[in-house]
Amino acid sequence: MSGSNNNQQPSTLKSYMDSATATVQNAVGSLTGNPVDKQAAAEKHISAENEREASHAGASLGPLNVSASGVTVDNEDRTQGKKDQFIGSGKEFVGNALGNDSLVNEGREQNREGQGLEAAGQLKDYVGGATDRVTGAVGSAVASLTGNPQAKDAYQTQHDQGKTNVRGVEAEVQKQQA
Repeated sequence: MSGSNNNQQPSTLKSYMDSATATVQNAVGSLTGNPVDKQAAAEKHISAENEREASHAGASLGPLNVSASGVTVDNEDRTQGKKDQFIGSGKEFVGNALGNDSLVNEGREQNREGQGLEAAGQLKDYVGGATDRVTGAVGSAVASLTGNPQAKDAYQTQHDQGKTNVRGVEAEVQKQQA
């Protein structure tokens, strides 16, 4: 997704700002006794909560990470690790069916190695994504201050891709823990 559409993408920071605004609006409504202010504050709180939830949504679909910010491809270690686990499990199954202990052990070892490789890839995607998010956010702010819209868009894209990688890893880890 292009960074120029950022206003339409869910933002955790925006949700916190909206929540704070709603709290102030609610306090004003309480002080003045104005039910319209209190109702507007309640609606803003709900909107902020929905925005916060949407900004944390993400999924890992095969080799893809998907979030409201876009789609990215898994680190190759994650993909290879999943393949190794699949092949290792197959060898283990066939070895058990044939009574071949050597094939069973080979499959278990390949499965174990695949789990390690996948975990290493998840870590690379998570750390790289977190780094891209910070670099993109800071770069976008600086580019905005200096009046460089192309750089701002490029940094926003970097931020969005980083966020998508982080959300994809989070979704995958949650699924593995379930």
